[in-house]
Amino acid sequence: MTTSLSAGGAQRLATVDRIGRGLDALSLTHARTVAALLALGLILFLPGQISLQPMDRDEPRFAQASKQMLESGDLVDIRFQGEARHKKPVGIYWAQAAAVAAGEALGVPEARTQIALYRIPSLIGAIASVLLAYWAALAFLPRRSALLAAALYGACLMLTAEAHLAKTDALLAACTTASLAALARTWLAPRDGRPAPGTTFAAFWLGMALGILVKGPMVPLFVALPAFGLSLVGRSARWLLPLRPWRGLALTLLLIAPWFVAIAWKSGGAFYAEAVGHDMLGKVGGAAERHWGPPGAYALVFFATFWPAAAFTAMSLPFAWRARREPALTFLIAAVLPAWVIFEAVPTKLPHYVLPLMPWLAILTSLALSRGALHPSLRGARLTALLVPAIPVALTLGLCLAGWRLDAHSIPWPALPLLAAACAVAILAWLAFAQGSAERALVLGILASGLLGPAVLGLAQLSLPALKVSPRLAALRDRVPCPNPEVASLGYREPSLVFLTGTDLALPPDGAAARSFLEAGGCRLLYVESRDRDDFNAAWPVGRGAPAPLAEVEGFNLNTGRRVFVTAYAVAP
Repeated sequence: MTTSLSAGGAQRLATVDRIGRGLDALSLTHARTVAALLALGLILFLPGQISLQPMDRDEPRFAQASKQMLESGDLVDIRFQGEARHKKPVGIYWAQAAAVAAGEALGVPEARTQIALYRIPSLIGAIASVLLAYWAALAFLPRRSALLAAALYGACLMLTAEAHLAKTDALLAACTTASLAALARTWLAPRDGRPAPGTTFAAFWLGMALGILVKGPMVPLFVALPAFGLSLVGRSARWLLPLRPWRGLALTLLLIAPWFVAIAWKSGGAFYAEAVGHDMLGKVGGAAERHWGPPGAYALVFFATFWPAAAFTAMSLPFAWRARREPALTFLIAAVLPAWVIFEAVPTKLPHYVLPLMPWLAILTSLALSRGALHPSLRGARLTALLVPAIPVALTLGLCLAGWRLDAHSIPWPALPLLAAACAVAILAWLAFAQGSAERALVLGILASGLLGPAVLGLAQLSLPALKVSPRLAALRDRVPCPNPEVASLGYREPSLVFLTGTDLALPPDGAAARSFLEAGGCRLLYVESRDRDDFNAAWPVGRGAPAPLAEVEGFNLNTGRRVFVTAYAVAP
């Protein structure tokens, strides 16, 4: 028995040594570390970019507005069909329009309806935020631990999800990380007896300006809260002087003012009334778009959104409080806690709101690891660490159940080997932690994420056609016996259908208007959702009913949480 245990212990030690040697090799130089993080980002973020359908509702709204910029040539006003879209500034639309224009120039077929092109800014933003998290971590940690911190952030499920969505949040995370990293270096440098590096000015103010163009006041909020708190702690704001505030503000205004002035002139002030008065203040004062959540909701979902590191981050919190007077921990607490409290207090809750705080929680986790604060002997540590295998196991079972119930008893078989491997590696991560090797557990957790993300977004979603209602409806245009039909939809109004079928998609309000659309002459295609079918049929005179259906599409609408049944009708001249 003793020999067996010794052999087992030696084997575990050899595995730990291999992981340690691997981290040493990957962090030997900055170039090698950056290459490793870039490879991790590509593994996590590339699968599914092309095959994943437009995810209603925000993603196709952003993409459609960017597409209309290209169609109209108007780079100032933001519109979704005929409606002004004055919720966010122009930055993301410019970035998406540029990506699509590049795709067209390179000969991508039907580039303007290829959602993957609109996701390129999010992909770049996600990878950039991981690399910037590494730069930020270097202010707190040696290269090896900084690599681990950036990898933990890069592997989190929330960042993987946002890298696959053509909207603002991945780019916002990159901008916020740049500005906060510069702020961290400005805070820590004099306390380490060295001047702030020259790169901090450019990183801070460019992150600020681009962040304002992408999502308005969010980067200033994320930066102002720790800057104010740290100035109170230090009883002076003079530590901010290396950022050259007046010069930086002038640069920021120079970059952002042209568009903000142009949109104020073009919209007659409507942009500010909508963006500030309705969108921002509406989310503060109430639950915008039914996204209500109680205080503590972010803390609860954090264990899934920040998987696989979330359980270890929770274990790091007592260490952070004990060491709160250390300059590094003081900054990390100031960067996360005030913003987190505000988000918990605001009624509108969306999981991605706290994404820009996650790099700093990853740095805290790696710092706690380096101080020996992650250990299975801590009260409840082994039980908390069970979340590492629980998430992939639950996701695997959920995908199988979804396929079984939504798609005629189908199972996502192509994804099962990768899903099973992710579950197995996650179990090994828990075992490693239970045996006292927290570093090995974190590395195995990152590896499990590298298997889980491609399995779900690259393979499993391909086996769930019930979720792809809009792409299946848009594909019916090819079955209409005449070219370039005019298209309308009665009842089914998802933005993804507008994006895939065209800006001029008609949305008749009732069955009589839908009948008028079909009878207006020319080549026409009409979709009618089952809820409106009786109204549509009643609009036709007795003895002359609606034309024979072209096809029927059944699926599941993730936004409404219910099944949909849509019938397509076509008329040809």
